[in-house]
Amino acid sequence: MAETNDASPSSKLHTRLRLWEFPDCYVFEPIDGLADLYLSVSRTSGTMNLVQDLPSRGSTTKHKVQTVYGVIGVLKLAVGSYFVVITDRDCVGSYFGHAIFKVTGLKILPCNNAHNTTSTDQKKMETKFSELLDSAERTIGLHFSYDINLTLSAQRLHDLGDEYRALPLWRQAEPRFLWNGYLLEPLIENKLNQYLLPVIQGSFQNIQAEVGSEMVNVTLIARRCTRRIGTRMWRRGADAEGYAANFVESEQIMQSKGFTASYVQVRGSMPFLWEQIVDLTYKPSFDIVRQEEAPRVLERHFHDLQKKYGAVLAVDLVNTGGGEGRLRERYAKSIEPILSEDLRYVHFDFHRICGHIHFERLSQLYDQIKDYLQKHKYFLINDKGEKIEEQTGTTRTNCIDCLDRTNVTQSMIGRKILESQLQRIGVLGAGDTISKHPTFDTNYKILWANHGDAISIQYSGTPALKGDFVRYGKRTTQGILNDLRNALGRYYLNNFVDGTKQDAMDLLQGHYMTSVSRDMAVPSKAGLLQSYASFRLAFALVMGALMFMLMSLRQARNDVRHLLLSLMWAGLCIGITHFVRANGRTFTNQPRFHKSRH
Repeated sequence: MAETNDASPSSKLHTRLRLWEFPDCYVFEPIDGLADLYLSVSRTSGTMNLVQDLPSRGSTTKHKVQTVYGVIGVLKLAVGSYFVVITDRDCVGSYFGHAIFKVTGLKILPCNNAHNTTSTDQKKMETKFSELLDSAERTIGLHFSYDINLTLSAQRLHDLGDEYRALPLWRQAEPRFLWNGYLLEPLIENKLNQYLLPVIQGSFQNIQAEVGSEMVNVTLIARRCTRRIGTRMWRRGADAEGYAANFVESEQIMQSKGFTASYVQVRGSMPFLWEQIVDLTYKPSFDIVRQEEAPRVLERHFHDLQKKYGAVLAVDLVNTGGGEGRLRERYAKSIEPILSEDLRYVHFDFHRICGHIHFERLSQLYDQIKDYLQKHKYFLINDKGEKIEEQTGTTRTNCIDCLDRTNVTQSMIGRKILESQLQRIGVLGAGDTISKHPTFDTNYKILWANHGDAISIQYSGTPALKGDFVRYGKRTTQGILNDLRNALGRYYLNNFVDGTKQDAMDLLQGHYMTSVSRDMAVPSKAGLLQSYASFRLAFALVMGALMFMLMSLRQARNDVRHLLLSLMWAGLCIGITHFVRANGRTFTNQPRFHKSRH
């Protein structure tokens, strides 16, 4: 094959590629008419070259061929390189006239033919990596555009200079929300500009309906920060740099009568060091780590927010008492020294005030923050692209998970902001509300419910709780039953699935590369119990003992020895159950790369 060292000068991203799988290489053939060169990737070493021709194909050899829609990036490990490609996509809407796609199919292409696994430990490592890569292929919520920077809000896009707009999309991207930033590095090193596709994780949803005589289009975007990305129980609080877990930027964009308006709000875990490690209990205890560092970490977090968003209103929805109360006290005490006109803190005990059904009482919270929202406004431009209003501050909302209570609260804030925008441009009259327009109101509620579900599934594995109120404006029997099912689902996933999922996330983000090598020994577990602990085995033993106990009880009336046997089996059941509960953390699915911060 003839090779060339120069990448195409065009910065237009490839939208369709034909993937050829040859015995010694993968070849990406552009079929969108943007270039004549092929990208060849060695299946032995992962090296990349632009070539002019396909390899020669024997008449008897069949080669696997399929269409892919982009290269997300390359995962480089000591065990080899792995190309991550998009095999399927759905168009989910448009962002300022440019198509937005959701990834619905991923494939990982291994480039490690040169490695031969021999030892038992290496085979164990191969098995572990296979699990992680399988989990990585199931990553959800990925969105991208070939033409516009999806990592930036409408206001930041508007404020970009012409020189900045001329840069390739990956260079314009906000690093916090660039999900594949680490994976793009090998492509950047090889100057493969037409393959550098920026991807975010979150959601992108859109509704369009009439309000009175005017058509109103509303788009809701979630952008997940990658700095402390992870699963519900294995990523809590903030790290030492001030990056918070489950930090998500939510942008609501309204378009009507030639006007475009946007409002950005954020959510994120309470920004100091704390943990909640799973141990088979339904609600593990909260553990505040290195309390003396809380003020420094929290100050760093809010300083970063103020640089990016201006003023910040921190809305804390956790309970006043119990374990949540201890976290609230630490939060309130640590933030107090840095409170100012541009940084406010409001605590609202959601469960005590609203309970499980009276979510309309959120109006009490709105009364407390109304002046802040009106002061810092929203972004608004007219049909000529001229800025009329600018958003000068954001609202940061949290509960414990930053999912259920948070989404109900953010949807209320979003509704109030949207009503203000529609009144400003004359779609709604003074004092008019969205709820007076049933079709639009219904669609708007569904928009925010789906938004909350998407964020929740990525973090906890299940849709958001309390979603029926966001979706229908009231609590329903079916919604309460769904909450019960989802709560049990979260318990199972948190205890028995999320450890592996967390490792896969860390692998894709490059957080623990020094720990990942084919030649590394499989980490030895601390002691005999950890080596053989298995919840499934313990559960099987308990069920077996219970069955034998019942069988013995049936025979006890004929032979007293069976009564003694039944007591023995009952004791065994109780003993195993107590032992598993006492050593709960050992029996959970834990991340291999996770280290406690104590």
